[in-house]
Amino acid sequence: MDKIKMTTPIVEMDGDEMTRILWQMIKDHLLLPFIDLNTEYYDLGLEYRDKTNDQVTVDSANATKKYKVAVKCATITPNADRVKEYSLKEMWKSPNGTIRAILDGTVFRAPIVVKGIEPCVMNWKKPITIARHAYGDVYKGSEMKIPGTGKVELVYTAEDGSETRELVHSFNGPGIVQGMHNLNDSIESFARSCFNYALDTRQDVWFATKDTISKKYDHTFKDIFQEIFEADYADKFKEAGITYFYTLIDDAVARVMKSEGGYIWACKNYDGDVMSDMISSAFGSLAMMTSVLVSPDGDYEYEAAHGTVQRHYYKHLKGEETSTNSVATIFAWTGALRKRGELDGNAELAAFADKLEKATIDTIEAGEMTKDLALITTIPNPTALNSEEFIKAIAKRL
Repeated sequence: MDKIKMTTPIVEMDGDEMTRILWQMIKDHLLLPFIDLNTEYYDLGLEYRDKTNDQVTVDSANATKKYKVAVKCATITPNADRVKEYSLKEMWKSPNGTIRAILDGTVFRAPIVVKGIEPCVMNWKKPITIARHAYGDVYKGSEMKIPGTGKVELVYTAEDGSETRELVHSFNGPGIVQGMHNLNDSIESFARSCFNYALDTRQDVWFATKDTISKKYDHTFKDIFQEIFEADYADKFKEAGITYFYTLIDDAVARVMKSEGGYIWACKNYDGDVMSDMISSAFGSLAMMTSVLVSPDGDYEYEAAHGTVQRHYYKHLKGEETSTNSVATIFAWTGALRKRGELDGNAELAAFADKLEKATIDTIEAGEMTKDLALITTIPNPTALNSEEFIKAIAKRL
């Protein structure tokens, strides 16, 4: 049969470990037989990032600005053990953090809902979308180990040389300190992305920080959201029949657990990182979560919300069978292909993305799934497939 043509490339960011193996399987069985795949390829595997001094990560983000759509495999953010394991030049920063800082914008993560995979929270009936701010805070933090007695201060030096100081702590012995920052422009982009996405999807927006404790840092987030909402979105939300409200992060957690879902929960960078894992796990699996970074300029970067599945990779290297869930990675590809089709007016490509998602969900609902889902499904007598068998089962339906 004739393959679906693409006029504009998608930026393809390859990754690490077991997800890199799945990445190639997905291309071989689910994409290349049907699409004349057009990508601009960047190898974000840890070895090549080290070889290029992480320049490849910067290049891939800039390419996303050029072509507007990217798809990314899961990547390793190295710790001390990884530096030793891969003989790295240094402990490179998170590729996701680097890409988010260059693109600016917001990460939207939502669970993939499938019949037979019931949420742990029984009253959750609809997906909960996490909107995660994609800049700053601990991800751009500076840290220092304090060796002994002394004081640590925050110092702001203005252009005219004048200084403003704030005592952090007077140490009587060893300790640690961390400084972090954010930018009003980035917070404003975050707010607008959330409100625009809410209007597009007709969902309420909940925003939560801890302004009662952080009376300047978190309170600035709260104030910017409220000012932008009142100035530009209040009337639009009323017309759309949706709402926006702010609450403390601990109150939000309590409300979320008692809700039925169906809204956008906007969180600061770290809160969004943690809560998206909670939501995805509670809805069934970390591998059942979509993730897309949306920039204010209309750039889209789709990825799986989970890690590189290191344990399965080591089994794979030993020649042992693995049953690794590839759904989130498949949906990263479908999200990118659909958006590419929408931007290029390529209805056939967008329709293919819809069909691949349906084939994936239909496969699970027919009782064919990876081991992690087979252990929690309410479908009677499920068939637990290995990594490649599951992808081939989807290909058969597709």
